[in-house]
Amino acid sequence: MADEISDFTRSMSIATSGLRAQSGRMRVISENIANADSTAQTAGGDPYRRKVPTFSSALDRTLGAQTVSLGKVRPDRTAFTIKHEPGNPAADAAGNVKYPNVNSIVEMTDMRDAQRSYEANLNIISATRRMIQRTLDILKS
Repeated sequence: MADEISDFTRSMSIATSGLRAQSGRMRVISENIANADSTAQTAGGDPYRRKVPTFSSALDRTLGAQTVSLGKVRPDRTAFTIKHEPGNPAADAAGNVKYPNVNSIVEMTDMRDAQRSYEANLNIISATRRMIQRTLDILKS
């Protein structure tokens, strides 16, 4: 019985780490989407730079299992979009304005992927809770 409880705990902890990681990923993606059309605060300056979340895996020695967490959030080094808008306050001397290197379609695709992963981890937690409840019901009878 102790092994089953340990397995249930391990399953819940691994899924919980996945929930936290995907939640952090969705937060970064949301920030990217929110800043997709922003411009620099100063004329000729750089606008918001897209952020790319990474994951890291670590061994949880108390569980004896690999867990995942949101790793470093790195800047995307791809080029900014440049548009000729001489009347824009963020325009440089040549009248060009830099826009963020955020592609809303890519961000929405990433968000959907993160959402599906989040839901999968949530389903694991729900299934584990149901198994624990069934085990307790069997032991009571």
